[in-house]
Amino acid sequence: MEIELTSRLDDQQWSWRAAGARQPKGTLDASLLPTGANVGDLLRAEVETSLDGIEVTTIVVPAATAKPEKKVETIELIGSGRAGGPGVSWNLSKKPKKDGRRPRRDGERGERPRGQGRPGAPRGGRPGTGRPSGPVLTTEHRNALLATLESAQLPIAEQLLQGGIPAVRAAIQEQNAIARNSKQPEVSTDAIMAIAEKLLPLTNLAMWKDRATTAQNGGKDTRLRDLRAVVSASRSANLDEEGKALAKSLQETLDRRSKALSEEWEARITGSLESGNVADALRIASKPPEHSTRLPAELAKKLTDAASSGLTADLGVAEWNELLTAVVDSPIRRTVKPAGIPSDPQAHAEAMKAAGAVPALAKLLGLPIPPPPPRQAPQRRTSRAS
Repeated sequence: MEIELTSRLDDQQWSWRAAGARQPKGTLDASLLPTGANVGDLLRAEVETSLDGIEVTTIVVPAATAKPEKKVETIELIGSGRAGGPGVSWNLSKKPKKDGRRPRRDGERGERPRGQGRPGAPRGGRPGTGRPSGPVLTTEHRNALLATLESAQLPIAEQLLQGGIPAVRAAIQEQNAIARNSKQPEVSTDAIMAIAEKLLPLTNLAMWKDRATTAQNGGKDTRLRDLRAVVSASRSANLDEEGKALAKSLQETLDRRSKALSEEWEARITGSLESGNVADALRIASKPPEHSTRLPAELAKKLTDAASSGLTADLGVAEWNELLTAVVDSPIRRTVKPAGIPSDPQAHAEAMKAAGAVPALAKLLGLPIPPPPPRQAPQRRTSRAS
């Protein structure tokens, strides 16, 4: 989806909203953004949608409508203006590229300076923020693709790598506007777009392979959500045999790491239960390592039984309220059946407020048991890579 940066909250967080709309909106990690990001920039993002809201996982490439930088490399298009003509030649301007964003061919065109990748690609921590650095994005597959292209294809592919089809259209419009002002013939949009459509699957594959290779080489330094975003993007990419093998390897890594996190989470809950700290076990259960992680049935029953037997009328009011708060925030709140409520006005007031989340409290209070909340339709997770 396309998002607009609305404000910088601090060194680590930005706020955003859907481009051209008030909703949805949220915050994102500043380390995901390209260098020089400003309020009002429009960016294309991969997101994950859950019951807790929308999380931006990766800034893929700047949207075509993003505000242009003051100094950008331009492409001069020279042609007859006739779709059926002999063809179109593209000349790159001689302006130096300072930020190293455009992938370059090895050899005569020079390699990209180390540590500089495609704008919007997954990034590590920034110097001075005290945050750990992530894997450096490789450009191996993009450089390899560019090295195989003909001279007429090369600048088109470079635009596709920077911003997809919208970037190619924008470059054509800009250069045709210059041609009109200087009374020069305009290039054929159809001819250029035909080449772009043919190259698009190749550039998308090269970009995905670079992201996938970076995630694989990063090992444990690759954040789980970045790894999941790469695996998710593989399902919409036209993969070759190498890409399929890479996607399979990353899926296995993702499954292994997710399982390890779930097992660690369950062990922490079990440890707190065994030590008698039910409130702590409930708090841990309320923060699963992933939105899709669910408590095993056996562990959920143990947690429910411990919470039910812990909420007794003999328990101190402060302890009872603390345990009730932990129950309300936990995933097993609707199955907990408190043994009793302390004879204290504050405890009764807290029980009244929590009765909607913990239906068994209503019976103790002599109230009608509230109906379960309406079932929400499952939300689809969306991502847009180009």
